[in-house]
Amino acid sequence: MLAWGQCDGQRVRVTQLQAFSSLPDLLTGLRSAPHWVGGFDLPFGLPRELIQTLGWPMQWQDCIRHYASLTRADIRAQFAAFCDARPVGNKFAHRATDGPAGSSSSMKWVNPPVAFMLHAGVPLLLESDAYFPGLQPAPTQVSRVALEAYPGMLAREVLGNRSYKSDDRAKQTPERLIARKDLVNALELGQTRWKLRLHLSHAQRDALVADASGDTLDAVLCLVQAAWAQQRNSQGDALYGLPESLDPLEGWIVGA
Repeated sequence: MLAWGQCDGQRVRVTQLQAFSSLPDLLTGLRSAPHWVGGFDLPFGLPRELIQTLGWPMQWQDCIRHYASLTRADIRAQFAAFCDARPVGNKFAHRATDGPAGSSSSMKWVNPPVAFMLHAGVPLLLESDAYFPGLQPAPTQVSRVALEAYPGMLAREVLGNRSYKSDDRAKQTPERLIARKDLVNALELGQTRWKLRLHLSHAQRDALVADASGDTLDAVLCLVQAAWAQQRNSQGDALYGLPESLDPLEGWIVGA
């Protein structure tokens, strides 16, 4: 699911909600627009500690190329062996961004399987000819910009620990429906630290609330994060709001 939009001052207008049924179709959709700044809900890098331990390339793009060459079974086996050698309570390595963002380790292959999301998504974004600030040298001309976003980080600002989505139909409760309504309302009023006000049509608002999986709302949360990053860049920030101290192997979640 992609949410497309435009930023005008503190107003973010959603122009299109676009669903894709396959990764090749998603790549075609990303290539259809010559210019964009995108926030994507998947990790862009792995923990430095993990990469060092496994002896993988220590430069980001070389590491991603190596990672993409592995099968999911290879990844699961190597990551499980890494975890098995570590003490209980400290099985997974973490990136520096995980603490401030409140995110899971990017090496997790279950609950949620973000390691496989990285495996599928980052090579696709590279194929779209996107630039990854902080992870690649800046090109002379930038047309597409890929940023790691995390919807849960922004949602927690409004909802705290209230859940607003589930892929399990049995858990798609009225309480989660109310949480989605509250979150959409807060976004429209600009009630986050960035004060960006989301502009939706009635049909778009209904779609965000009705999608109990949260995929549509998550896409819009990523859009808001991308809009903030674009604002920072327009004010002269070459890293689109990412900290200058970010680890160029691990990456960073925008806004964390």
